[in-house]
Amino acid sequence: MENKHNSTQRKIIHIDMDAFYASVEQRDHPEYRGKAIVVGGSPEGRGGVVATASYEARKFGVRSAMPSKRALQLCPHLIFVRPRFDAYKEASRKIREIFARYTDLIEPLSLDEAYLDVTTDKQQIRSAIEIAKLIKQAIRDELQLTASAGVSVNKFVAKIASDLNKPDGLTFIGPSAIEAFMEQLPVEKFHGVGKVTADKMKRMGLFTGKDLKQLSEQELKSHFGKTGAFYYRIVRGIDDREVQPHRETKSLGAEDTFPYDLTETGEMHAELEKIARIVYERLQRYQLKGRTVTLKIKYSDFRQITRNQSFAQPVGDLETIISTAKQLLAATWPEDKRIRLLGITLSNFGELSVPDKYQHPAQLSLFDFDE
Repeated sequence: MENKHNSTQRKIIHIDMDAFYASVEQRDHPEYRGKAIVVGGSPEGRGGVVATASYEARKFGVRSAMPSKRALQLCPHLIFVRPRFDAYKEASRKIREIFARYTDLIEPLSLDEAYLDVTTDKQQIRSAIEIAKLIKQAIRDELQLTASAGVSVNKFVAKIASDLNKPDGLTFIGPSAIEAFMEQLPVEKFHGVGKVTADKMKRMGLFTGKDLKQLSEQELKSHFGKTGAFYYRIVRGIDDREVQPHRETKSLGAEDTFPYDLTETGEMHAELEKIARIVYERLQRYQLKGRTVTLKIKYSDFRQITRNQSFAQPVGDLETIISTAKQLLAATWPEDKRIRLLGITLSNFGELSVPDKYQHPAQLSLFDFDE
């Protein structure tokens, strides 16, 4: 492997809770066990989104960030449950206490997943696989929840590994197996490769990591921009990023490059609504609100602009995100312009407050929607 230059090979675990919000609800409410449930918004009214679907619901194709109305079409007997973020935060706190028994190098990604660096562990177990087993067992015994774990020498591979055998999985990809594993991995399974990029890769005849590996770094960069350099390294198993225990989320967003240039305002609005739903769902996972909404636009000639609006108080509801993005778009006079990418980002965060009562839909959105 090309990352043998590391003097000390890291031992990284990625823990990802299984259907976290839904599993907490099934644990606390026996009547939901074995049932197809989603935590999120009601299909009634406007804007309801699935936050988490139980595995019983996933069998019908129900997925996170899916509109609740669509979820109900796929699974007519679906049960919709309002989120209880206090319960999820408390479970997350206890999970991190379990992590801390083994290492202080913990990088939370959200309430339900984290990286752990156990290269040197507190209990001198010295085996990342054994530590992952002990963590999974403690979560099961103490919290009556299940987690999946990926174990490897870097963050990228550990994260992919944790998703391979869900639920309740444990997958180890050792140093000697990484390159072969990355070569056989379908491009859509690469963390960070979205549907549009995966489709572009396939049109280029790139279906697996092995196909990507045939291109030089410069060729990848010419096709995919600076992300091409990341693909070049990662397909060779090279990821030197450290686990950052004090990492602070500075901004959170999503963007999409379209298969054809958008020229109609109606099309742009429809795409902004899709992107806003993804941003909204991520905000709920991280329990964040932002004071600044930023719109990113890339035109067909690759010229790129950003526009932003700041608020006196943090915002996090879908309605405000969508309306602000549309207003920012309107200020650029988009008519008759050819747009190839749109993106929405929230930054300047404040802590999310969960209302005690369900009132106006804009305040309700945390519950009417909602990783």
